[in-house]
Amino acid sequence: MLSCEFLLSSAIEMARAAGDVQLEYFRSKSLTIGIKQNESDVVTAADKASEKLIIDCIHEKFPEHGIISEESGPDHSEREWRWVIDPLDGTTNFSQGLPVFSVSIAVEHNGESVVGVVYAPYLGELFHAIKGGGAFLNGKPICCSSKQRMSEAVVATGMPYDKMSNPDNNLREVAKIAPLVRGIRRYGSAAIDLSYVGAGFLDAYWELNLNRWDVAAGCLIAKEAGAEIYNIRENRNFSIMAACPGLVEDMKRLLL
Repeated sequence: MLSCEFLLSSAIEMARAAGDVQLEYFRSKSLTIGIKQNESDVVTAADKASEKLIIDCIHEKFPEHGIISEESGPDHSEREWRWVIDPLDGTTNFSQGLPVFSVSIAVEHNGESVVGVVYAPYLGELFHAIKGGGAFLNGKPICCSSKQRMSEAVVATGMPYDKMSNPDNNLREVAKIAPLVRGIRRYGSAAIDLSYVGAGFLDAYWELNLNRWDVAAGCLIAKEAGAEIYNIRENRNFSIMAACPGLVEDMKRLLL
């Protein structure tokens, strides 16, 4: 059995190196931007360079492991040990010169996340968790919020990439929740949103139609910090809610 501590140290090393690559591209006038599914779904040279660095490291250090990565897709993803990578979560922010973006790396054992790392290089914030070992920000333990009232809550959400073509686009949910809370934020990186719920910077978060690489690391970090995670759609890929325990029932009532 591999040591989770060794996997964690390797994931942190990869995330920091990928973050350095991103900072070299960030706010560069020569940054190239491409379109994937539609004009809301973009990719940059930094995404691809970060991904190549991480995948090359995995192939070198863990050649028997599988990989699922946003830009390259699956590579022996059926294997017992699997790395789930979003090399640059928050590409739209990154392409606009906005500093909220991250590297998200999870290690799964038989389909369950056991190690999670989320690194926001411009912000200098590195979150990590090992299953059963708590969650940490820059090496210090974190814990989710203890709030009990929606009127005191600051929550985050995001809009799905198919918002222009699918009427299940989160506008109804935003309209229901916005009047009830202190504030709604839209940071543009699911990995950061989930980590911020774990740290208590946000009290809850929900989003529709995410992918495994968006949430594999962040969900582990939020859970290990005491937050609760729920699936809020059966037919919209990874559609999740994360909340501190005191707000779970209210959020479920509004979203389920």
